[in-house]
Amino acid sequence: MDKNEVVDYCLDSLKKRGVDKSTCCLTVSEKKELNVENDAMALLRTTFNTSLGISAIKNHKKASTSINKTDKNSIDEAVDTVIELTKGSKPDDAYDISDKQPKRLFSKGCDSADLDIMYRSLDEFVDYVKSTYPQVKLEAAIVDFNHINSIYKNTNGVDFQISDGIYSFSPVFLSKEGDKTTSFNYTGFSTLKIEKPLYKYAMVDSLLRESVEQLNTRSLDEKFVGKLIVTPDCIETFLGFIINDISDGKMITGNSIYKDKLNELITNPKLTLYSKPVSDEIEDGYFLTDDGYMAENSTILDKGILKTHLLGIYGANKLGKKRAVNDGGAYVIGSGSKSYSDLIKDTEKGILLSRFSGGNPSNNGDFSGVAKNSYFIENGKIKYPITETMVSGNIKDMFENLDDISNERVNYGHGILPWISFKGITIS
Repeated sequence: MDKNEVVDYCLDSLKKRGVDKSTCCLTVSEKKELNVENDAMALLRTTFNTSLGISAIKNHKKASTSINKTDKNSIDEAVDTVIELTKGSKPDDAYDISDKQPKRLFSKGCDSADLDIMYRSLDEFVDYVKSTYPQVKLEAAIVDFNHINSIYKNTNGVDFQISDGIYSFSPVFLSKEGDKTTSFNYTGFSTLKIEKPLYKYAMVDSLLRESVEQLNTRSLDEKFVGKLIVTPDCIETFLGFIINDISDGKMITGNSIYKDKLNELITNPKLTLYSKPVSDEIEDGYFLTDDGYMAENSTILDKGILKTHLLGIYGANKLGKKRAVNDGGAYVIGSGSKSYSDLIKDTEKGILLSRFSGGNPSNNGDFSGVAKNSYFIENGKIKYPITETMVSGNIKDMFENLDDISNERVNYGHGILPWISFKGITIS
């Protein structure tokens, strides 16, 4: 059977077994991966993956399973399994599948990897790091190309096909000199085409340079309340609290502090946040939601006002609220009015936070953790890299007390993010 026949056979089998509503999604992917380990080219491999996801609703009971084989016997067994699972499921009227939409074929990126470009780019990157930052040790660096073909259909007549090819790069590194060693750091980006040296994308070169600077860290000798300037590489750590709070899980349990805040001001008006999975600005976005709807771009925060919750079909039905037009991600934060250098100049005392190591915040937003790969700022100047410094506060309060946003932003392929400064953070 070809891919379409596989999905059709799966849906037909479920219908014949008396399932009320069902969804089948067949995904076939091929990944080319080139690895550097310990400063040397170490591995080139190709991996293939086939996954058939099956979801069924019968008598308001829902169950799902997935298999990696697509022959009829395997599908028949999977259908038996998912039907048996529905019997043990708790009935819920909120379960549903996506409505009928126009049949669509979505496509972006290349169908196959350019291995020459991948090899030359990674080899050039290794040489650049060795010659420019000899203290830097590449623990790992991976260039990969992932091509995915998907077919998504359901019993409401939804029929979507996707072809998607994207390159990604992710280095992990630290610096060593004599008996001094820095904390490790990492970053990454995605792109449809590799068109310039890897170190020129995102914050790669800046973080390599900073890694060398961080060979000479100092500890802070006092506890104070000051500003926290969070870098583009780190800001999603804190943004994730808001996103998690407006998504299905915490909304359904009632633990979200933003559950009744739609169209109300929840952050400083300087913050505008978009989710743009199908924007030309975002190369590594997505075409479909997990629930089987064509994704659309959305505004999550408009000058601090919450414009949407990120609810899927189940959450929307369960709460009697509107379904979101996307699953979040592909975040774009609107530019601020000040330059990054002005954010530094306007800081009397604080730190530049490049990486945060801490546990999940509490339900009310309280957090505490260690500032890694970060810098002390005093009297409008970056003074020195710091070691094992604690930062703590409340994320809800942070965004309400947001100080400023840089007009410079960094494009990671999967998001476009600025530097953001926050007031009232405890640093020790």
